[in-house]
Amino acid sequence: MRKVGVLVISDPLKMNNFTQNNNAEMSRLLQDYSAEVTAPDRKSLDAAARMMDPGSRVYIASLPSDTADRLVAAAAQLKDAGLVPVPHIVARNIEDEAALDTLLGRLAHEAGVDRALILAGDRGDAAGYFHDSLQIINTGLLEKHGISKIAVGTYPEGHPRITDDILDVALNEKRSAAEKSGLETILISQVCFEAKPVLDHIRKLRARGVKNRIRVGVAGPAKKTTLLKYAMICGVGASMRALKERKTLAKNLAAGETPERILTEIAMAQASEPSLNIWGVHFFTFASFANSIEFVDKFRV
Repeated sequence: MRKVGVLVISDPLKMNNFTQNNNAEMSRLLQDYSAEVTAPDRKSLDAAARMMDPGSRVYIASLPSDTADRLVAAAAQLKDAGLVPVPHIVARNIEDEAALDTLLGRLAHEAGVDRALILAGDRGDAAGYFHDSLQIINTGLLEKHGISKIAVGTYPEGHPRITDDILDVALNEKRSAAEKSGLETILISQVCFEAKPVLDHIRKLRARGVKNRIRVGVAGPAKKTTLLKYAMICGVGASMRALKERKTLAKNLAAGETPERILTEIAMAQASEPSLNIWGVHFFTFASFANSIEFVDKFRV
């Protein structure tokens, strides 16, 4: 007899069918995924070119210390490899509208960029005029430079410094501004380590009338200590507690953690609730990019 969540399955044939169904739904969920690199991480950029299918989306994080040259070079390398670069445009890292204009122009002309993830950024001291992602959208510079698709973040477990009410209003404003500008908008959820906060969050969004497709953000395979460090930085509450309490991991930190459990639950939820409109998975890779792609390839058929 095997216990699966709250479901107990004693018949081996039924257990086999249950497993096959899970694997099929997981494969379907992972058919269209994206993964994230940082611009200076040459090893991960090379792994993306070597391991990912042509046309796959690779998001490029923009750190406060990064330069425009480095971000454009990383995007160009991914484009030359047949991949789709999706740079982070981080409001608090950009000095002014002229700097944004120059950056977007270079990304478009030197790297063929036509989409971006628009973020406010976590740094306390903004580099200049911009403080939030709505300001970036409202400049009109995205569409000027041929950016037709954007992603914005959403927070299943809230934000450590912003109330849920303010997050809800901000999301509505960004969606409205993007629609007026003719920008196609998707959502990417902040990383979680448990399925329930993600699914509850998406259900609330749908109940509010938010119909945009959403990518579920998960951590790629990594050591538990690395994940806990990231969770603390992001203020991921319930998920972090669950991660700490997971007995099997406590016995063997070196074995690391994979997202198999959370993705299985999400895949099965999407199969039973198509209205969730979950559009694949986004992997936060924590400098273990190759491990994330290997994980995906195990389940895709």
